[in-house]
Amino acid sequence: MPEINTAAEPTQTPAPADRYFTRFTSAQRTLHAVLFSTFLGLAATGLPLRFSESIWARGLARAVGGFGAILFLHKFCALGLTIAFMVHVKDLVQRTLRHEKGIFWGATSMVANWKDVKDIFNHMRWFVGLGPKPKFERYAYWEKFDYWAVFWGMIVIGFSGYAMWFAPFFAHFLPGWALNAALIIHSEEGLLAILFIFAIHFVNTHLRPDSFPMDMVIFTGVESEEEFQHKRPLEYQRLKQEGKLEGKLGEKPQRWFVNFSKIAGFAAIAFGLLLLVLTLTAYFG
Repeated sequence: MPEINTAAEPTQTPAPADRYFTRFTSAQRTLHAVLFSTFLGLAATGLPLRFSESIWARGLARAVGGFGAILFLHKFCALGLTIAFMVHVKDLVQRTLRHEKGIFWGATSMVANWKDVKDIFNHMRWFVGLGPKPKFERYAYWEKFDYWAVFWGMIVIGFSGYAMWFAPFFAHFLPGWALNAALIIHSEEGLLAILFIFAIHFVNTHLRPDSFPMDMVIFTGVESEEEFQHKRPLEYQRLKQEGKLEGKLGEKPQRWFVNFSKIAGFAAIAFGLLLLVLTLTAYFG
């Protein structure tokens, strides 16, 4: 009679593709959704105002009820973007007052450090085949650049926009030439922001080989263990050494939500590329 093995079989560790880790919270993803939605709205309404003599701008104005309606929508999107930005700043202030570590320095900070400088040069060397690809922590140098570009935009574009919106108030302590300059600054910096987002941010985030055709993590909030190890190996190793890796485990996103996110993401990218084409056509036409 054959011997029966009653020993318990060892528990198998799930394959990297079967485990998912949380990268962004639902609050962060919601804030990003408001941010990119209102930015697309600002671009879609700001360009017709900037190039009001273009055929497509006049056609759009007629379709929505005139340039006055476009201006109203532009201000509405500006207010939504400002609120989202202030919510984020409020969160940063609260975390700072709680003495949370890693906000302004360290591996989890969005503030650039010496490693980012080295990563830029090493990445350039890798592009031309002169060295290995650099390994990244939680945030790569281009992600930090994108992040701080929002602050620059809110200071320059936001202030100049509100100065024109509430010109009688600002005229009490700003000379007339400053309000004229605000119009030029708002227009040119707005174009620069549109070109940056649609021509650089989209490429770095979604169209680079590691993420093509789209990086879904900002929509789903999670990524597979395989993606985690490949894209951010230093963060993965650090969390593993600190014993915090398992605490980042999340749930695999449902298929319907992934499909919905892809539709929304591709629509945003397509819309952004269309606005980029219209911008270039109007500017150089």
